Amino acid sequence: MIDSVMFWNEPNNKSHWDFEVDPEWEKFAAMVTLAADSVKAANPSLLRVLGGMSPIDPQFVRRMERFGVLDHLDVVAVHGFPLDWNHWQIHDWPEMLRTIQEVTTLPLWVTEVGVSTFGAEEVQEFGLRRTAELLRGRVGRAFWYSLYDLPRAWPATTRHREAEGSSYYRHFYMGLLREDGTPKLALRHFQEFTPELGICQWFHFEDHRLDNAVAWLRRLGVRHLRTGLSWADSFRPNAEAWFDRQMEALAEFDVTVTYCFTPEHRGIMPHHTSAPQVLEEYAEFCARMTSRYAPRAPSHDAVNAPEFSPSLADAYP
Repeated sequence: MIDSVMFWNEPNNKSHWDFEVDPEWEKFAAMVTLAADSVKAANPSLLRVLGGMSPIDPQFVRRMERFGVLDHLDVVAVHGFPLDWNHWQIHDWPEMLRTIQEVTTLPLWVTEVGVSTFGAEEVQEFGLRRTAELLRGRVGRAFWYSLYDLPRAWPATTRHREAEGSSYYRHFYMGLLREDGTPKLALRHFQEFTPELGICQWFHFEDHRLDNAVAWLRRLGVRHLRTGLSWADSFRPNAEAWFDRQMEALAEFDVTVTYCFTPEHRGIMPHHTSAPQVLEEYAEFCARMTSRYAPRAPSHDAVNAPEFSPSLADAYP
């Protein structure tokens, strides 16, 4: 079941938020504040998580604090990939976490951490074991990215694609399983670190891997799963049917669901990284998805009431 929601993904990364549209993150801050309040109204028991930072940047946290965003959240999250994209070593994880813990009292999660097999599978094998050693006991939750390699026929969610060179192609080798579902070397160690270590696995619209992914998550002893529901995908035909199927399949796990990606026709610029033209529309999407897939538990009075009022029924369909 959903126990936490995350607002956006890597908002301080140029591949996931348009600095030209919102150079100071003012629109982002206002959008997340609205969304966090809308989720709390829909289900106050859910943890509300700031989209994972990449790079890990205490100044970004301070900025969110100045805008008042952290007053509406329960968790701050970071992403780290020191063996692939970051400019620090894997052994620096404790220090990188400390830089964030010094500027906020909110609990800290690592919602994406991983190692690609772009160069060699043995690198991922080492990276998994060392990462688990370094993060254990230092954060509330950690999610390994990811279960599956990204299929080569699908684009990675970045703004500049192949122009990024090898940095782009590493996106396709982050899984513990290859594109065809066969295991890599690191997979044999993963059960040593569950259920403390979770998995982050993004599912594309009508993703053919969903059922096999669930079987692997069970086999590996995963309890915490991070995934996403795309605001952009919600405008596709049959979107609700796919969302229903995805969330029903994942119901046995403790799910952190990420709400992100602006529909092109609703952004200030026609791109999934753009700030929305109307910030409230993102908040409305977050509230609608929360009410549909993580509705608040009925109170004793509500259970025994003869009927809901029309206004309440309209608010929470």
